[in-house]
Amino acid sequence: MACYQGSCHCGRVAYEVEADLGQTITCNCSYCQRRGSVLAFTPAQNFTLTKGEDALTEYRFNTQKIQHLFCESCGIESFARGETPDGSQMVAINARCLAGVEPAELNSTAYDGRSR
Repeated sequence: MACYQGSCHCGRVAYEVEADLGQTITCNCSYCQRRGSVLAFTPAQNFTLTKGEDALTEYRFNTQKIQHLFCESCGIESFARGETPDGSQMVAINARCLAGVEPAELNSTAYDGRSR
């Protein structure tokens, strides 16, 4: 695990996160495919929103379990909140929104969210 700085496009929403980018995924569900995220998951305690709580807008779909949070100014979803199957709080980080990270260099695993 390493520490990263992340943000939306305009910088109104920003965070610090400790995450393992060696286990990222790309998902082909109806939402993720359109958004084009490269996702890394981390326990909620490894995530600190440093600014922009008041700028977040929420979107939920399908099972309504994941809080897709995006900046109301620029529209970028740089992270989402949810739970693991055992009920632990987790954060899904869009690796494309992390400073100094080149998503094309990540070895992401394809996840078939479309079939679930």
